[in-house]
Amino acid sequence: MTEPEAAGQQHRSGFACFVGRPNAGKSTLTNALVGSKIAIASSKPQTTRHAIRGIVHRPDAQLILIDTPGLHKPRTLLGERLNDVVRATWSEVDVIGVCLPADQRIGPGDTYLVKEIAELPKRPTLVGIATKADLVSKQRMAEHLVRIAALEEELGISWAEIVPVSATAGDQLDVLADVLSGLLPAGPPLYPDGEITDEPEETLVAELIREAALEGVRDELPHSITVMIDEMGLREGRAKDKPLLDVYASMVVERDSQKGIVIGHRGARLREIGTAARKQIEALLGTPVFLDLKVKVVKEWQRDAKQLNRLGF
Repeated sequence: MTEPEAAGQQHRSGFACFVGRPNAGKSTLTNALVGSKIAIASSKPQTTRHAIRGIVHRPDAQLILIDTPGLHKPRTLLGERLNDVVRATWSEVDVIGVCLPADQRIGPGDTYLVKEIAELPKRPTLVGIATKADLVSKQRMAEHLVRIAALEEELGISWAEIVPVSATAGDQLDVLADVLSGLLPAGPPLYPDGEITDEPEETLVAELIREAALEGVRDELPHSITVMIDEMGLREGRAKDKPLLDVYASMVVERDSQKGIVIGHRGARLREIGTAARKQIEALLGTPVFLDLKVKVVKEWQRDAKQLNRLGF
């Protein structure tokens, strides 16, 4: 057997994360590659608040994707802590995929991000990803790829590959998975076969409720909502073939006016959130769910270190 063939037999395993401006398609791409919804995706900026790990199992590799919050100019203590999560993740991964949406021009926010990565003491391998390929013409995509390539000279970086993809249409996802897996170090699988995330179920459930709450709310509200799982467990006394998962959760906001927005006229908005979230939780866990939702006001929780600690940030 020749040396390249022998190398081809090596199993690879390691970590990659996607970075990009808000709405660059990071969470959607993570979910598409994992093949299951583990990261919430929303049109609202700063949707992602935890570094969530999704696991892609392949015969030749195990790719662990870390979906991080977007790096942003923090206005609160929560914002500062989210940025700390991002930088800590960058310094630990093997590969960083920089998501540059094809339907938007590359701007100062993108170059700022790439410069930050370029200044890391231990720089991971970089892959340029032209996301949202389904939204543009071939000519526009060609121009976008040339512009991504030009960042090498401008910012003093080197792309291992540049890959156009569409997570929603499923275009080129296999190519991206091949590229990312091929850049990982040789090593055995780090997680058991079939496991798609190491996030606790309670965290995933809280995130799905928050995603439902974010749909259709005003711009100032998304940052102010977080979700606490007060209690969660299978209801006792049920037949084994008819399980029911009880979930008691509180949506936490910062002001009484926000509480009113989340509840809606005669509780209509709260019921919509509950229905949408329950469907997503049932799809994720494969169990019928009883969901009890409350709304609590915790004044200025994003700026209060004690409250942030209590809420898991």
